[in-house]
Amino acid sequence: MSEYLLKADRLKKNYGGFTLDCSLEVPKGRITGIVGRNGAGKTTLFKAALGLIKADGGSVRILGKDPLRLTAEDKAKTGVALSDSGFNGFLKVRDVKRILKGFYAGFDEAYFDEQAEKMQLPVNKNIKEFSTGMKAKLKVLAAVTHGAELLIMDEPTAGLDVVARNELLEMLNEYMEKDENRAVVISSHISGDLEGLCDDIYMIDEGRIVLHEDTDVLMDSYAVLKVDEEQFKGLDKSHILRVKREPFGYSCLTGEKNFYTENCPGIVVERGGIDSVMTLMIKGEEI
Repeated sequence: MSEYLLKADRLKKNYGGFTLDCSLEVPKGRITGIVGRNGAGKTTLFKAALGLIKADGGSVRILGKDPLRLTAEDKAKTGVALSDSGFNGFLKVRDVKRILKGFYAGFDEAYFDEQAEKMQLPVNKNIKEFSTGMKAKLKVLAAVTHGAELLIMDEPTAGLDVVARNELLEMLNEYMEKDENRAVVISSHISGDLEGLCDDIYMIDEGRIVLHEDTDVLMDSYAVLKVDEEQFKGLDKSHILRVKREPFGYSCLTGEKNFYTENCPGIVVERGGIDSVMTLMIKGEEI
C-alpha cells in the first residue's frame, strides 16, 4: 500500500462560478489540517475525494485505490464525519451503537460506551433532540470506534464550546497514539484547534491550495512584519511572500522570521500563526 492514505492530484470540481482544483497528500502517521473560510472548498474537496460527488478532472486515491473501487472491507478502514451528514433523528445512541456493531467487525463497544458517557451523550434520547454539539460528538465517536486507518473529519468541532472541542481533539490524539500507521485529515475554520493538533496545514481559498506547510515551521518561522513607508522602501524583500497595504504602512508576510529579526532590528516582527498567515496569503499581494 502507498505511504499516503489519501492523495489527490489536481482534483477538480466545477460548480457554476466555483472551481475546485486541489492537490494534497496525507501520509501515514500524521494529522493533516485543512483550514479556510466558509465556502473555500473544504467540504467539496472531501466529497470529491470520497467519490460522493463526481470529479471533473484530476485523480484521487484512498488507501491506494480509486474511491469508486473501494470494497466494503476497504471502506471499513475509513472513518468519515462530514459537516452536512448525520444520523436519523429518530435513532438513539444505543441504536447507533447496534448499527455500528453490525457494520464493523472491529467496532470497540467498550470504548464507545466509555466515550459516550464521558461526553455526556444521553443514551435514551432521540438524536433529533440533541444539541448541535451533541450531534457533532456522536459523529466523531462513530468514526473513531471501529479501528479505521484513515479519518476524514470535516469541521468536527463546529458548534462546540471550548471544553467539548478539547474532548474531541483529545479523542483524535488517542486514536493516533494507538497505531502509527493511521492518519487523520481534518478541516476547520477554528485555527487554534489545528495549531495544537496537526502535523501539517493546507490553506485553501476559492477552491485552491494557497499554502502548505509543516505546523512547526508555520508557527516558528513565519511572521508578519509591520513597517512604515520608509522602512518598506529599504526592506530586503527577497523573503517576503505577501504584502498588504495598511493605514500605518504595510504588513508583510515572511517565512523567514529569523532573517528579519537578525538583520532588521528597527522593524516590528510579529509571530505568524494560522489566522494571520492565512489572512495575508488571501488578502495580500505578491511583490
